[in-house]
Amino acid sequence: MTMAKLFYVIGPSGAGKDSLLNHLRQHYSPDDGIAVAHRYITRDANAGGENYISLSEEEFLHRKEAGLFFMDWQSHGYYYGIGLEVSIWLGRGINVVVNGSRGYLPEARVRFNNVRPILVHVETDILRERLLARGREPNTQIEKRLARASQSDSDLLSSNTVLKVDNNGPIELAGKALFDLIMSEVGCSRQVAI
Repeated sequence: MTMAKLFYVIGPSGAGKDSLLNHLRQHYSPDDGIAVAHRYITRDANAGGENYISLSEEEFLHRKEAGLFFMDWQSHGYYYGIGLEVSIWLGRGINVVVNGSRGYLPEARVRFNNVRPILVHVETDILRERLLARGREPNTQIEKRLARASQSDSDLLSSNTVLKVDNNGPIELAGKALFDLIMSEVGCSRQVAI
């Protein structure tokens, strides 16, 4: 049996990772041998965007102490976790797609040796427009975020171990590119129609 892969999707806030993973969920079939994992986050369930499981900080820390997370990290004042079920899926030969953290990528590589990072890349001007449209942060915060994203993306793309999906246009195009990239990595020739 071929070793299952962990597709670790990363990219800056506003790059469209959640939209791409939702698109992927709508287009893969059980025969494709992949599953998209949900994250556990200490964020209000009504915050929108991502299809995640909301936990209180106390519940999150209790689960972490009980060893119920495959991986976990902190970012922007929240705790994030990928459930232990992912290791079961990988053990059964199912390729898993997760919404990861760029900062946690080195640890993810240590924890599982078949990690395939996928960077969702967006041009700076488009990313700025998306962040401004969300209206969550002041412009100074957005500019700092853009500078960090540009440096981080540049560092990641200099590595030949990071795959890339551009999400500068319609979600259908980037969604198809993500699906096709994962299918080629797992050795499946099925492609999704736009």
